[in-house]
Amino acid sequence: MTYDIRHNEEESRFETTVDGSVAYAAYDIEEPRTIVFTHTIVPDQLSGRGIANQLVKHALEDARSRKLTVKPQCAFVAAYIKKHPEYGDLVNG
Repeated sequence: MTYDIRHNEEESRFETTVDGSVAYAAYDIEEPRTIVFTHTIVPDQLSGRGIANQLVKHALEDARSRKLTVKPQCAFVAAYIKKHPEYGDLVNG
């Protein structure tokens, strides 16, 4: 299943609402042009649906399109990048 993921800049996160619950990948922006992924939250009732993977993929694609470097402070984001080396070039240090 594909989820409708949106970039909520006011809340500094990529998010989707499924069955009335919000899942998101939160970030901070550091200068120069670095996005720091701080945590990924998927409510228990939504777990096992691949939502976190889709959130992170969407967020990394957005970072690439905006020519941002990535700091994966969030363990889930770091693990995703390790499993998907095509995003390794985005990592800052």
